[in-house]
Amino acid sequence: MQVVDEKKWQQWVVLGTGGTIAGTATNPSDLTAYTAAQLGVEVLLDAVPGLQETLQGDRLVCEQVAQLDSKDMDHATWQLLAQRCVHWLAQPDVGGIVITHGTDTLEETAWFLQSVLDTRKPVVLTCAMRPATAPMPDGPGNLRDALTVVRHPEACGVLVVCAGGIHRARDVQKVHPSRLDAFSSGEAGPCGRVEHSQVLWAATQALTPVHPHARKALAASVADWPWVEVVYSHAGADARKIHLLVTAGVRGLVVAGTGNGTIHQSLLTALLEARRQGVAVRLTTRCADGQIVGQTAAWQTTAPGLNPFKARIALMLDLMA
Repeated sequence: MQVVDEKKWQQWVVLGTGGTIAGTATNPSDLTAYTAAQLGVEVLLDAVPGLQETLQGDRLVCEQVAQLDSKDMDHATWQLLAQRCVHWLAQPDVGGIVITHGTDTLEETAWFLQSVLDTRKPVVLTCAMRPATAPMPDGPGNLRDALTVVRHPEACGVLVVCAGGIHRARDVQKVHPSRLDAFSSGEAGPCGRVEHSQVLWAATQALTPVHPHARKALAASVADWPWVEVVYSHAGADARKIHLLVTAGVRGLVVAGTGNGTIHQSLLTALLEARRQGVAVRLTTRCADGQIVGQTAAWQTTAPGLNPFKARIALMLDLMA
């Protein structure tokens, strides 16, 4: 009688989108003059130290979803990336997904995916601050850490792994232009760390509810996604930018106010008029830490903890009704 091995090998998916982690430079010692998004995701995996020990016999599936510098991230790539995540997460033998991504807009992509992916399986984004051709690139170690986190039984939702830190999609923000540990979760703090290939959680992991309009975001043409912009209040603010956006057909405005959500007086009348014309206006703060406290009589505030650019994503999804 033939003995059947009943072990079901777990599969993990790595999706590549480009970024510095896939970047190359003519002069390896130059850590700024490089071209992002040059290497495929399989090449990145070949450079991961101790990859087979990390996988412990599990299998990897790789897919190159996009190949771009993340400063140029767009809605079409977001939608395609989310659709590929939905496809792979629906496979019963797939335990989770790792996404290689550029650092510039990583926090926005992470929050978009958290808003539209309805799953308990983990999706872990990782990145690099140095190109792959650097003498001591940080990408291979970050990718190994991401694979360690995605395989952990307590991992769930969309997470960001960089320089040993594990961050929730809602809290994470790039805070430094060149340091290897370029990301912070502000007052919330990281939800864990990877140390010596071990995952150390700071708190019990919990899922953020998926947005009610997630299915529309996945199915609708990105050309039909509502246009939402971020407007900053600052010294010498000029209302003409509000008028121009409204005339051009903007559907929503996220206003990043000073301090506790205060708005320059030159913008107030224009924003009230925009709202009368049907433009949705949401208020948040420019401050990196903390959130607006107390009641603002005139304006609806954004969800707590979202920076202006994540608030833009939330309002865009709201307007898909």
